[in-house]
Amino acid sequence: MEQNKPAPDPTSAYPQPDFPEQEQDHPGLTAPMDPPPDHGEESYRGHRRLQDFKAVITGGDSGIGRAVALAFAREGADVLFSHLAEEEEDARETSRLIEEAGRKAVAVACDIREEAQCRALVDRALDAFGRVDVLVNNAAYQMAQPDGIAAITTEQLDRVVRTNLYGMFWLSKMCLPHMPSGGSIINTTSVQAYKPSPPLLDYAMTKGAIVTFTQGLAQMVAEDGIRVNAVAPGPVWTPLIPATMPGTAEFGKQSPLGRPAQPAEMAPAYVFLASPEASFITAEIVNATGGTPLP
Repeated sequence: MEQNKPAPDPTSAYPQPDFPEQEQDHPGLTAPMDPPPDHGEESYRGHRRLQDFKAVITGGDSGIGRAVALAFAREGADVLFSHLAEEEEDARETSRLIEEAGRKAVAVACDIREEAQCRALVDRALDAFGRVDVLVNNAAYQMAQPDGIAAITTEQLDRVVRTNLYGMFWLSKMCLPHMPSGGSIINTTSVQAYKPSPPLLDYAMTKGAIVTFTQGLAQMVAEDGIRVNAVAPGPVWTPLIPATMPGTAEFGKQSPLGRPAQPAEMAPAYVFLASPEASFITAEIVNATGGTPLP
């Protein structure tokens, strides 16, 4: 009789620092990264948990967004995802992975800092699917400023807040009228919401606001049968890292597991929160930090 294999050691299951030092222009692309991120291409196995769901994911071209899009598709969902125009190369690969799973992929170049573009994104989803069962507010912007608050320009602050908060707010507001009972919203917050790193002050501030928004909106829409939750990742190896932070060689080393997560390790939390198995879970934050304790 074949025996189940033991779970891999989480400290060594994926690449560990030190990584090669690397830098990219924002927003960053997947192909130049060393080591390459793992989105679950070879490992994720679907079990029809989201069969025929219609999902919208922001920032679905790479990183956590791509891993979630891949997992959702292999669980049976059709996926529309947003990306920046500069991320077209990564968007094509995410579309290929969704279609390879036998599901419909709709990639939309969209800057969620603009309300009109958020409206167009939702209209595109309704044209493609007729409804939205799951909204994943995942897209985010950060730019580390090791020299402190004096280095954070008004332009940067505006971009961080509009991307991380305004886009999430608008898309939630616009999708809710088209979300049936049983639908859900899943927001991406961060360990930074609770343990802010000084160079990421403005980013961390928005991630704290996402926690509050998640818990407040969940109470507001509970009577409609819609759940709202969030995932709080720790360090995750995505293109945003070499595109926005110095010192990539030791990225993630500070986590108790001694390494950053791969995007593939985040996706199961989103699948669970979107699935019927999580029917009594709302206003919750799922912490996936590699061992960093959070409230």
